Amino acid sequence: MRLWLAAGGPAALKVMAAAGAACAPVRVLWGGPSEQPLAPLSPPWVPALELDSGTVLFSPNAICQFFFLARGEEPTDLTNQWLEWEATELQPAASAALYSQLVHGKKGLEAVEALGKLLAYIEQGLSRRGTAYLAGDTKSVADVVVWGTLFPVLQDETSLPIELQALKTWFQSMTHSEACRKAADSVLMPKALLELKSYLQKQPPPCLAMERAPSNEPEPSLQEEEGSERALTEEEITAAADAWARGAAALPKPWQPQKPVLPVEGMRNVLITSALPYVNNVPHLGNIIGCVLSADTFARYCRLRNWNTLYVCGTDEYGTATETKAVEEGLTPQEICNKYNAIHADIYRWFDISFDYFGRTTTPYQTTIAQDIFQRLLARGFLLQDTVEQLRCENCQRFLADRFVEGTCPFCSYEEARGDQCDKCGKLINAVELKNPQCKLCRGIPVVKPTQHLFLDLPKLEERLEPWLEQSWATGDWTANARYITRSWIRDGLKPRCITRDLKWGTPVPLDGFHDKVFYVWFDAPIGYLSITANYTDQWERWWKNPQQVELYNFMAKDNVPFHSVIFPCSLLGAEDNYTLVNHLIATEYLNYEDGKFSKSRGVGVFGDMAKDTGIPADIWRFYLLYLRPEGQDSAFSWSDLMLKNNSELLNNLGNFINRAGMFVCKFFGGTVPNMVLTPDDKRLLARVTLELRQYHQLLEKVRIRDALRCILSISRHGNQYIQVNEPWKRIKGDEKDRQRAGTVTGVAVNMASMLAVLLQPYMPSVSLAIQGQLCIPPDCFVLSHDFTCTLPPGHRVGTVSPLFQKLENDQVEALRKRFGGGQLEDLAVEPQAKRTPPVSEPSPAPATLMAPGDPQWIQELTEEVAKQGNHVRQLKANKAEKAQVDAEVARLLELKQQLAVAEGKSPEVPVPKGKRKK
Repeated sequence: MRLWLAAGGPAALKVMAAAGAACAPVRVLWGGPSEQPLAPLSPPWVPALELDSGTVLFSPNAICQFFFLARGEEPTDLTNQWLEWEATELQPAASAALYSQLVHGKKGLEAVEALGKLLAYIEQGLSRRGTAYLAGDTKSVADVVVWGTLFPVLQDETSLPIELQALKTWFQSMTHSEACRKAADSVLMPKALLELKSYLQKQPPPCLAMERAPSNEPEPSLQEEEGSERALTEEEITAAADAWARGAAALPKPWQPQKPVLPVEGMRNVLITSALPYVNNVPHLGNIIGCVLSADTFARYCRLRNWNTLYVCGTDEYGTATETKAVEEGLTPQEICNKYNAIHADIYRWFDISFDYFGRTTTPYQTTIAQDIFQRLLARGFLLQDTVEQLRCENCQRFLADRFVEGTCPFCSYEEARGDQCDKCGKLINAVELKNPQCKLCRGIPVVKPTQHLFLDLPKLEERLEPWLEQSWATGDWTANARYITRSWIRDGLKPRCITRDLKWGTPVPLDGFHDKVFYVWFDAPIGYLSITANYTDQWERWWKNPQQVELYNFMAKDNVPFHSVIFPCSLLGAEDNYTLVNHLIATEYLNYEDGKFSKSRGVGVFGDMAKDTGIPADIWRFYLLYLRPEGQDSAFSWSDLMLKNNSELLNNLGNFINRAGMFVCKFFGGTVPNMVLTPDDKRLLARVTLELRQYHQLLEKVRIRDALRCILSISRHGNQYIQVNEPWKRIKGDEKDRQRAGTVTGVAVNMASMLAVLLQPYMPSVSLAIQGQLCIPPDCFVLSHDFTCTLPPGHRVGTVSPLFQKLENDQVEALRKRFGGGQLEDLAVEPQAKRTPPVSEPSPAPATLMAPGDPQWIQELTEEVAKQGNHVRQLKANKAEKAQVDAEVARLLELKQQLAVAEGKSPEVPVPKGKRKK
């Protein structure tokens, strides 16, 4: 193999390091950007690898991956996630930082600040997993690629902040490794770097995309990030003043669609679905933000934009989970569905979710539409029939669906694994693979018998799926996790997927020989979107068989992605009936509760039916859940943070500004908006607010819901600062000029408050309505445009102004934390194992007071403790602490790891020291 490298090229560093780390047998050819590389079409400075077959690779990351694959190291899902993050997030930012260093002469510390969030993301990844490397305890291609991107900017670990200890330790380890050290010595030669600088000086500066490293906090505004506001142009200031002067007459007229809402020729027709919640349980806060609340926020935004919008959802009511719940509660499946459908509807009503229709899947339309799609797939040869081995309970005289079987996991030996998946190790299971299986209905021992099932021929449909996906990705907005999860399914090759189950509660299979079976929930459930729409309007096909006029947005948590991006589209593509397929797939990560998981059985976390009993208004819940919406990575609900955000962002920032603006009109001007004479400073404020408004639109058009909320808070901060600087309460007591200035400031401020009422409506509809009532904002002004206009002109009368938010007190929050915290599990986590695991003959104690091996809450807590202690040990070593102190903390770390091993059902052996690891 021949490897062409340009000395000094940043990408050459990672490739050279990967070749060394993987011991790749390559012949290196050095050159410069002006020389012809092995791949003629590749840009300057990009490496190229010519394989023995003559094939040329010129993607640096692909070359690095090839070296490791050739050595027999298959990438894990975590490795692939790091590689995708490096390519889409880290690499553009690092390139911009390197440009600033070489061309603008910025120093290393400034570069580190520019990469701050990205470095914090790596720190978090290392700390949370407690591993030495990004994807585990051994070095992978991800480590080499990420290090290779960082090293040209950082050069050494001394420029890293002390608080990034895990990152610093990792970076130092990588830099001192033989492969990386040799690569740096050979690639980053002073003469070559001068040539690179000369080349970069002729190029325009890199433009960073808006996407940044994900975090719980909203991204800072430009002025917070850079320490100063972006300079406004005279054109922007003039345009903002002109838009203001045009007033409310320049706003579009609010669109009021007819009922039922149907697509309209020439309009933007937006169809929004949120993943159908299982009917057999009560949704917790994570379920609510992952699906219905995110979709509701976007639907409200779409309506404010005058887009013709239909938002549908409903309960997913068929399947094993419903039958299981019915058995547990001694009810029929239909009674269970009726009970929980009402609970779900009541919860979403309290959270002010603006469905156009909230339905359910147990309807005649569901049967009709699902069976029609099935028949069309059957007629076109996209279904297979096969015999499968399945567990049958002779006592119950039935084949057992996956969830009616429990046994010992064949992978991790967890004793309460379900027949479809192990809750401990997360692996998918075929029920017949379980050891010691039991029927959940009668506790009898089932036997393995053959039975016939139907399969969707996904391999045959793959040739239709892939071009559709490429087109949808190119034209639509899919979240990064949705793209990654879908690619991972396609990469491994699709396999036929069973679409029938041996159940009674479900959509019947209309085929001879299968009348005793029903459709599997993940074939059947997404069809619920169609049947729920059909129950809303008999003209449902105008939405669902109209891809030319309709844009479809699917909202869900990441675990639902494959069913919406692969299985359901394959079903619709194979049916060949001009179905509307998803254009934009929006998937969130997971929301955790404090330091653990939500658990109804343990009383841990806030569930939808409990939120209204806290005394905290629904809009506060909406605001906080959207504020920490897990858009790029998992986030965590925190009572302390909820109190902080309510008291700082809502009470002191947003509420304070809107209340002051309204009160000044009432107190100083008799409730009438005064005349305004704009100064250059006022016009600059209008332009600044316009920039924030347009950023709000850009983010929400890309469904960056959490980040768009930052724009609202930024506008109110501008407003508070404007009032503080101009002090209208003092000027109103001065001469005519001062009083006029007080009037102008008050008029501009109350118009900002009026605009904020509209911007807030997707997030906090009740608060928005309250502002509208207090300021008497005309209904025709409740529409979004891209310009900040004067909607409350001089002479407009406002109503009674009162505070919008109340302070949350620490005692109140602590009481709620205790109420929703379940048992004091932390104290029990270190009890001797004999106390935790009861004898087989004894009844199992309540989960809230006892933790047995496999308990996910216990595992989660110990995992966090291991990560925290590991970081503490690394800090002590970096600070060269006394050996006795380090040894004591290492012993504590080993103790925690042993406890974690016990919790995971493993043998609690003392870890093998580094350098003496067993092969």
